[in-house]
Amino acid sequence: MITILIIDDEEKLRTLLKRIISLEGYKVCDVASIATARQALAKQNIDIVLCDVKLPDGNGVDFTKEVKEKYPSIEVILLTAYGNIADGVKAIKNGAFDYIVKGDDNDKIIPLLSRASEKVVLQNRVKKLEKQLSKQYSFDSIIGSSPSLQSAIELAKKVAPTEAPILLTGQTGTGKEVFAQAIHYNSRHFNQSFVALNCSTFSKDLIESELFGHKEGAFTGANKDKKGLVEEARDGTLFLDEIGEMPLDLQPKLLRLLENGTYIRVGDTKEQKVNLRIIAASNRNLQVEIANGHFRSDLYYRIAVFTIELPSLRERIKDIPILSQHFLEMYASKTNKNIQSLSKEVLDALKQHEWKGNVRELKNIIERAVILEDSDSLQLKSLPFDIQCNENDHNSPLHLATIEKWHIQKMLHYTKGNKTEAARLMDIGIATLYRKIEEYGLK
Repeated sequence: MITILIIDDEEKLRTLLKRIISLEGYKVCDVASIATARQALAKQNIDIVLCDVKLPDGNGVDFTKEVKEKYPSIEVILLTAYGNIADGVKAIKNGAFDYIVKGDDNDKIIPLLSRASEKVVLQNRVKKLEKQLSKQYSFDSIIGSSPSLQSAIELAKKVAPTEAPILLTGQTGTGKEVFAQAIHYNSRHFNQSFVALNCSTFSKDLIESELFGHKEGAFTGANKDKKGLVEEARDGTLFLDEIGEMPLDLQPKLLRLLENGTYIRVGDTKEQKVNLRIIAASNRNLQVEIANGHFRSDLYYRIAVFTIELPSLRERIKDIPILSQHFLEMYASKTNKNIQSLSKEVLDALKQHEWKGNVRELKNIIERAVILEDSDSLQLKSLPFDIQCNENDHNSPLHLATIEKWHIQKMLHYTKGNKTEAARLMDIGIATLYRKIEEYGLK
């Protein structure tokens, strides 16, 4: 409910306004002076102030400025018995929503409050979304306590408020875009666009147009002018993932953008200027790419002003349980399943896996396992067979029973639970299969 504060030293007018406004469904409180208004604003959540211009202890026009400086989201509507242009202009400059004359404009008050209320609701909605985004992309949302990860987070926190270009390095799936978003939302660009481009997803002919835009007629199919991602990211952050895949002949244009903020659209002759921050990422060793002639050294040194190496999942084994639990809760909620924990066998198997795909691979495996699981705890049977029967675990050699259990599971999965067909494929009796299923606790 919208709360309105009426400030007027005329008690009868206050009472009348309070009654009229209350009947429209607003919560209303009233005071007779600026001093008591300050107290009300400090104690209550006020959305709109309806204030007289001439008050015993001050001027409503000047008080508007004070209110807007302390409480920017509050809308102020000024009422005056004697309207004049100078006061009206000053009131609007001081941040007033509107300025109306008492008596003559009484019929305008309710529609005016309605419009002010709409603005308040919209502002509150925006603030709520900004708060959600800030929480979603904060550094606290990056899960893990391993020293290697915490070291990377501390570096990112230090560089986030600056304008320095950043290069994020590390294997595929280590969370480079998550880091880039956290850096963006903790920088002065946080209320501007975060635009991402994966340089490996576009052909050599298309990536320049995608990045810098093009003019109508620049090439076949260019039927109209098109903004590039550089322009979309104006005053914000441009994240260039897999920058090692960028074509060599396009790299000087990116270098020019980094050095002086200028670029030219494809098919254009006019130079454009833009202010933005660039964060790049690569799973390749760019210094090796330089040595092989695939990447420019001058561009490397420009994007690598500040380099952050993200650790692989194998370097942060202690984070696997908390990451797995996080993904479990996320996908259990999405699929409306009451799966609350992971069994010890599951955690042991996950810790032994090689994780070539890092956190992204773990996330996908937990999603798949949640879909398959029927109990309230994630069981080993719901994991992929190669994780259940981990060949990389040299500390616990595979027993014949383990291989047999794994093979039976695989056959049951292949036949979609048809035990007769599974027994036929394995060339064993159906009674033997049922005995093995009971022995190994399979379904």
